[in-house]
Amino acid sequence: MTQKIRISLLAKHEIAMDGLRNVFAGDYFHVEAAVSGGAALLGRLERADVDAGSHVIVIDGGDRSFGVDACRCLAANRIDARLALLLDHYIFEDLVEAFQTGVDAVIIKGISSAPLIESIKLVALGEKVFPSQLVEDLTRASSSPSRGEGECSAASIGLSGRELEILQSLIAGLANKAIARQLGICEATVKVHVKSILRKLGVENRTQAATWGVKNGFAGPDQVRARDAGPPRIADRRSALAGQAA
Repeated sequence: MTQKIRISLLAKHEIAMDGLRNVFAGDYFHVEAAVSGGAALLGRLERADVDAGSHVIVIDGGDRSFGVDACRCLAANRIDARLALLLDHYIFEDLVEAFQTGVDAVIIKGISSAPLIESIKLVALGEKVFPSQLVEDLTRASSSPSRGEGECSAASIGLSGRELEILQSLIAGLANKAIARQLGICEATVKVHVKSILRKLGVENRTQAATWGVKNGFAGPDQVRARDAGPPRIADRRSALAGQAA
């Protein structure tokens, strides 16, 4: 890639920002903006003439909520750029939630500068980057209890047959309207069932319910690929290599 990759840096603390500036100070990148908040970045991007096709926003996750919230803010404002989230630690639920917000890459910060730079280059090319451990976790989740065993577990925690169907739809990433259409029931009924599922599982939202379902074997391999591995396509060799590097 002869043209420099345009990037914007988002970090909560100045010391983290300085580290990112140093990493991306080479010949491959041009830093468009370096700010500490999503709103400030939105303002900068509105004023800048940014080539969105090669623009990558690199977000230092800091504490978990800052990074995921920043990604959610940028995605909600339909920023036409690719998002790369840096996290301190690998936590399965955090990665699932991050990809559900629309990020293009999640990179664990235990790596050195060289693989980080290569990962961001891949993101600029339109690839998805994620830790290789995510693939291992999803493989275990899809192969560990069978459907019959999952139904027994569902009964043991009080999920009805209809609630089990809706839980599997949540794992597949369907909205209430799509679930209602699929099951032939009204959307209000779906909402009631979803609230009941959250209460019985002891979780706070749909994301946590879906994550619980995957980890406890309620998703078949197709659902796992569609929801959790859907954003990163692991068939592409470059993506797989980047995932191992991350």
